[in-house]
Amino acid sequence: MIGAILLASIQIATAQPAQREMPDSSPVSSVASGLTVYLLTMGPGDQVWEKFGHNAIWIHDAATGRDIVYHWGLFDFADKDFVPRFIQGRMRYSMGAFDMEQTIEAYRQTNRTVWAQELNLDPAEKQKLADFVAWNAQPANRDYDYDYYRDNCSTRVRDAIDNALGGVIRNASLEVPTGTTYRSHTSRLTQDDFAVFTGTMIGLGQPVDRPISAWEEMFLPVRMKEQLKKIRVMTPSGSEPLVKSEQVVFQATRPAEEISVKRGIGGYLAIAAVVFALGALLWILPVGSGRKTGALVLAVIWSSVAGIAGTLLAFLWGFTDHLYSYRNENLFQLNPVSLLLAVLLVRLIWKRRKGVDASAGSRKNSYRVALVVAAASLAGFVLQILPGLNQVNAAVIALALPLHAGTLALILALDRKPREAT
Repeated sequence: MIGAILLASIQIATAQPAQREMPDSSPVSSVASGLTVYLLTMGPGDQVWEKFGHNAIWIHDAATGRDIVYHWGLFDFADKDFVPRFIQGRMRYSMGAFDMEQTIEAYRQTNRTVWAQELNLDPAEKQKLADFVAWNAQPANRDYDYDYYRDNCSTRVRDAIDNALGGVIRNASLEVPTGTTYRSHTSRLTQDDFAVFTGTMIGLGQPVDRPISAWEEMFLPVRMKEQLKKIRVMTPSGSEPLVKSEQVVFQATRPAEEISVKRGIGGYLAIAAVVFALGALLWILPVGSGRKTGALVLAVIWSSVAGIAGTLLAFLWGFTDHLYSYRNENLFQLNPVSLLLAVLLVRLIWKRRKGVDASAGSRKNSYRVALVVAAASLAGFVLQILPGLNQVNAAVIALALPLHAGTLALILALDRKPREAT
């Protein structure tokens, strides 16, 4: 469930306030000189699916007075194949055409800033773009296979504009480094929600840790808005900015989005410390069938959580198309073997009720499996010095490694006999 919730935070990042689609999205006026093209950018909102922002193409037709907004962020939970596609990582999204005033009102109601940038396109480019989005909005053409980072609502907007420009945006940004990664942006935009942030960091594997270019960074609407300001196009007057002007259509009262990741490992070390303290208390107090039983129950709970999470991570990597969960080094920390350890610990608790001698075999088996789990966690930390094993998962290690070590220490402590008085 942790991984599913976290991946969902990215998958449904483009869900939008309810809007009524335009009944007629036929091509706009063929007199391209009467068209004005804008990039609309919507800032983050409160809900999980709003944290990454959104964008759209707004085309104003002076000849007809029509203002149509095209965006690619539509999906329907009610689709009969939605759940199977979601589980397999094969999401299906679509685009649509909407009324400008209704679109702005929807974002005003959710208190999300809306920017409009007029784009410096010549008449032929405007017409090419207008014809494409009108064609794309037709029922037979609107669906597409969604990709969290490489083919989402923002990259579709980017590609449509770039196609009209003949590749100007791609050529100007594909080789430009940003010093960011898909993970750094995901962390930055979800860090205000501890559960979503943690789940996302657990569910995402190595593929999101490579550096990305300015072209790739435009998977985020707000970053795309900023990147387009740097693009220049050739006009009869010479080289000019692609963005002719920018205006704030609606200014939200919420704080601006974070520009860096501020959440570190401190909170996760604190959680591990609290669990340790609780375990120590339960070690001392008699619970259930006797002393130390409470500490063992706590170890069962932790091992069950770690094992279930590890099983889910292995499933995402081995049996789905969630490619951003592939090669996930968190499997060192959250290992399916922990489920076996949980079962052995339950058996140990039951055997201890019959006496120390009856539990000796179960204690030895539990120790062996706990040693494997703790060693794997330690290996996941140490092996990061090697090339190719540099996934950003310090927070997961800070939580898991101490708790695995604590579980091992607990089982070892069960073997110790109190010293006799002399």
